[in-house]
Amino acid sequence: MTTWQGWQHFATTDPPTPPRPDEAPRSTDERLAYHSAFVTIRTPAIHVLATQVRTLMILGRHQQTTARPSLIVTGPAAAGKTTALLNVGRACHLAHTRKNPPSPGSAHPGVPVAYVLVPPGATAKTLVTEFARYLGIPVTIRMTQTQITDAVCHTYTAAGVQLVLIDEIHRLNPRTTTGAQTADLLKDLSERLPATFVYAGINVTDTPLFTGVRGAQLAGRATLITCGPLPARHGTRHPFRDVITDIENALDLTHHKPGTLPRHAPYLHQRTAGRIGSLTRLIRQAAITAIHDGTERITKTTLDTIRLDHLAETHHRTRPGR
Repeated sequence: MTTWQGWQHFATTDPPTPPRPDEAPRSTDERLAYHSAFVTIRTPAIHVLATQVRTLMILGRHQQTTARPSLIVTGPAAAGKTTALLNVGRACHLAHTRKNPPSPGSAHPGVPVAYVLVPPGATAKTLVTEFARYLGIPVTIRMTQTQITDAVCHTYTAAGVQLVLIDEIHRLNPRTTTGAQTADLLKDLSERLPATFVYAGINVTDTPLFTGVRGAQLAGRATLITCGPLPARHGTRHPFRDVITDIENALDLTHHKPGTLPRHAPYLHQRTAGRIGSLTRLIRQAAITAIHDGTERITKTTLDTIRLDHLAETHHRTRPGR
């Protein structure tokens, strides 16, 4: 998805849909593929991010003199940051294309969204080259960073990019010379491009991105959205159990009894530490196991046999009482 062609395919391909009562039963292979891809569960973080992005895009639409306000999505690993980012980006892409369909005979619709990954050990030149690669802007070895940046700004503006999503932002360290230059590049791009920037990274507030002069500039322009673990309880609500219910309702298993997984919400919260990424992976693996072994249902016994990602397993083994 770090090229326009890949992003367009992602944004315009219909996402997986849960089984409907009026549908013919899916084959085993179709159901395995469905649980592999699975649906996007609407978490509170996705709702907040979508609302903030929509508001800030309107807020910055006619801002000319300074950089538009931006967003930073932060939180621990496996908390659903990238999923939220991609979901909002897809919604923006589809809303734009519905409102601005390509003219008859046009081979190139507008490019409302750009998605860029910060490469490991990023320098300003390697990062701006990633921006160029997204839109297929030719870059030669002889080109300077300034030349590439100028080409990116010209092409992105001409293409009508409105939303720039930058993932893995925690890889930047403004305390180093190369990191500082890279942070300055992002500041430059945010001032020159008529687009809203959304950054996502692991525990960004604990990194040097928010410290020093450069960190203060970023923090002063950005709204922070925390995509953290879901609490088992929030007032009278039970956010984690509600998400489990949504996941269970999306399963395609012939003998699974509705309500089974929500009853195990305390156990699932302990296993996953409330991380949406770990939770969906656990249940999807259990569903695939249930299809393979013919039980077609998920029980606590099934869940006990599933090995989770190392982060979740480490938390599970070291939590108090174990």
